[in-house]
Amino acid sequence: MGIRRIKSVWVSILAGLAIMLSINVSAQHEGEELAAGGHETTGEEKMNPGLILMEHILDNHEFHITDYNGYPVSIPLPIILYSPQRGLSTFMSSHFHHGKEDYNGYRLTSDHETGKETIVPVGSDGQVDAAVTVYDFSMTRNVTQMLISLALLVWIMLSVAKRYQKGVVKAPSGMQNAIEPVITFIRDDVAKPNLGRKYAKFMPYLLTVFFFILINNLTGLIPGAANVTGNITVTLLLGIISLLVILFTTNKHFWGHIFNPPVPGFVKPILTIVEFLGVFIKPVALIIRLFANMVAGHMIIACLILMIFIFAELAPAAGLAFSPVSVLFTVFIYAIELLVAFIQAYIFTNLTAVFIGLSMEGEQFREEGATAHHH
Repeated sequence: MGIRRIKSVWVSILAGLAIMLSINVSAQHEGEELAAGGHETTGEEKMNPGLILMEHILDNHEFHITDYNGYPVSIPLPIILYSPQRGLSTFMSSHFHHGKEDYNGYRLTSDHETGKETIVPVGSDGQVDAAVTVYDFSMTRNVTQMLISLALLVWIMLSVAKRYQKGVVKAPSGMQNAIEPVITFIRDDVAKPNLGRKYAKFMPYLLTVFFFILINNLTGLIPGAANVTGNITVTLLLGIISLLVILFTTNKHFWGHIFNPPVPGFVKPILTIVEFLGVFIKPVALIIRLFANMVAGHMIIACLILMIFIFAELAPAAGLAFSPVSVLFTVFIYAIELLVAFIQAYIFTNLTAVFIGLSMEGEQFREEGATAHHH
């Protein structure tokens, strides 16, 4: 019964998403008609699936929910702009009226091919003022959702920590029962095998990375939410932090192995270059793997939903006939994405631990040898 209820909930969510998307498509056509002078169109305007997909993936300045009677329904976010010429400006994105109006000397523009939003300065004549420099520090959709995820992470960990502070008087339950096995798994199957005796030193970082990625992966599956881990800047920053942790744990044995590898002399120059580049290629692999996997899943789900409307443009009966197939496949991909959310968080954390362990491998061997000799 529980599985059936979960399936019913996902079907309801996806059906609602399909309805919202259909309203969005019809509203887009209405907007094109108005732009053409308010005259009826002959059906030449076509839905742009590529633009819809890019808008779904890219960051923007509001949480767009749906369109109702041709008017977008969304949650506005704070706009924070600084210009050396104009000073600091703060207001809500709703003042732009979804890019239809200028406000306080600024305009919200959207690229017609990629859907990327940009805020540009405008003069009193309504033209873009190239002489004004603008720095955008706005609370975009990705930033807002990332802060929500961080708050959720802190709340979960503090709630579990408070229970341990009170002492263990009974078996774990609730949130503690859900989080404790995960922490134990990261400690016993990720940290200890790769980091040896120094595992405790890196546990706070490994747990933070794992739960941060996991929470953002899961919240990104909520219809209308932002796909934070599908943003290359977020995964790039995670990769840079991991790189810094790796570099700060290296020792002379690690760098000696890179710049003086134990190979014949004529191979050393080539292998030295390869090994040195490998130091930076490893974090890049972390960045691309997480980004590509999280984007791919969202793209597949969006494509399956869009296929309903693509078929409907060819023939309404075809769109109606394909709808059950699209919804079933979408539910299937959603189930896989739930699994991928956990797998990608684990892979990023495990590989980070592996790379950190490799950076101090020689030191570990010396410690283990000294311990064995002492005994």
